[in-house]
Amino acid sequence: MELGAFSVSLAVKDIEVSKLFYEKLGFTVFMGDQSQNWLIMKNGYRVIGLFQGMFDKNILTFNPGWYSDAQKLDSFTDVRDLQRQLKESGVDMITEADESSSGPASFMIADPDGNTILVDQHL
Repeated sequence: MELGAFSVSLAVKDIEVSKLFYEKLGFTVFMGDQSQNWLIMKNGYRVIGLFQGMFDKNILTFNPGWYSDAQKLDSFTDVRDLQRQLKESGVDMITEADESSSGPASFMIADPDGNTILVDQHL
C-alpha cells in the first residue's frame, strides 16, 4: 500500500516559538501561512507541520500523490481506493472520504494506541 509523502502534524501552542525552535534543528519554512496559524517545515526529506489551534493532538499525515517536496507523483493510489482497502481489512474509520467524489479528499483512522492518522490527498 503506497500512502504518499509522510509528515508529522504537530499541534503547537505558539507557532512562532515552535518555528524558532525547529529552525534551530535545521528546519526551514517550506509552505504555509503563519498568519493563519500553520506552517510546513522541511529539513532535507523530513517534513513537519506546525498547526496552532487547529487540532488537539499530533497527527501522522500521509499525502497520496505527492513526493515529500509536494510535487506530484506520476502515478498513485487514490485516497478512496486506500480507504476501501483499509475498510476491507477491518480498519475503522474516524472520518471518511466521499466514495462518489474525485480529486482532493481525506480520511482519518487511529492506530491501536489511539494515535490519529490522516490520509489527505490534495490532487
